[in-house]
Amino acid sequence: MTQTVAVSPQTGSSPAATDRPRRMLRAVAVVSCLPYLSLKVAWIAGSHLGIPDGSPLLEHRTAVAVANGVTVLMDACVIVLALVLTRPWGLRLPAWLLAVPMWVATGLLTPIMTGFPVQLLVSAFGGSVDATDDGGEPFLHSWVFGVVYGGFIVQGLALGALFALYARDRWGGLWQGRVWELPRAVLGTAAQKTAAVAAAVLALPPLTAHLLWACGGTFGLNDDLIADRTSDFHVVEAQSAVFVTVTAAAGLMLAFRRGRALPVAVPLTLAWIASAAVACWSCWQAVASLVVTESAAERPTPLMNLTYAGGMIVGILVAGLAVRFLVTRAAAAGRPTA
Repeated sequence: MTQTVAVSPQTGSSPAATDRPRRMLRAVAVVSCLPYLSLKVAWIAGSHLGIPDGSPLLEHRTAVAVANGVTVLMDACVIVLALVLTRPWGLRLPAWLLAVPMWVATGLLTPIMTGFPVQLLVSAFGGSVDATDDGGEPFLHSWVFGVVYGGFIVQGLALGALFALYARDRWGGLWQGRVWELPRAVLGTAAQKTAAVAAAVLALPPLTAHLLWACGGTFGLNDDLIADRTSDFHVVEAQSAVFVTVTAAAGLMLAFRRGRALPVAVPLTLAWIASAAVACWSCWQAVASLVVTESAAERPTPLMNLTYAGGMIVGILVAGLAVRFLVTRAAAAGRPTA
């Protein structure tokens, strides 16, 4: 199969250095971070901007300040990534040093990019965008969600476009052609097939849980979630079920070369996005559940913990399959991936 030559990470030059669209995308990515960063810095400094009286955020100031500091650093990483993806020296970085944070960013931003618009649509037909209308204590003013999630969506779009251009320059030839054209050298090994099947099997428990909760079931939920469920909750759970399904399917496609008429980029893109969304969002939920709570009603149940753990394992397995596919194909073509 004909291969095109990708930009070598040792060249030291890139069209990104003089590409106006990329500079514009970089500016959009950076500017879109400012509202979120400004809010977080204001909260760390003691401001109550966007936080109503009686909010739980005002009850645990030290823990909230630490959490805000961590999320400030996380969002600042978007600015760093935007620079890496648009500067010549970015092509000389080791592949893993860019791919890992980019994969994490994909996993944290994608569920917001896909879920928040759906939540707004459901809201227009009588649902709720946040949990401030359930008679309990308010959490944040509604405008904060629009500003923050709107900024995340813009960040995700700009960063995703920049990464696609960067990846095309550096590794573009590795996903050209169609699945049926793949040489025998990159056919799934027994280990890859075993990993794909294991991911599909391990996906069943979290998939079942997400579907159950999306459809209104309460089995395995803690009392706090049962009491505070809104339409937003059901949208998130339905979306999580979709991501788990796509992750397992993408892993099987890569290992068994299913969808032979599809461009190679399709299963690779699905594996990248879905595995990141499942693994990173599950990890985020698991970490959030570790925060010390005041009552047993807020603690995660065994099924919730199992769901988070299952999501992380499935996502990491499929991400590993995608990486192995790229490395194997690069080796077969005699090209570096580092």
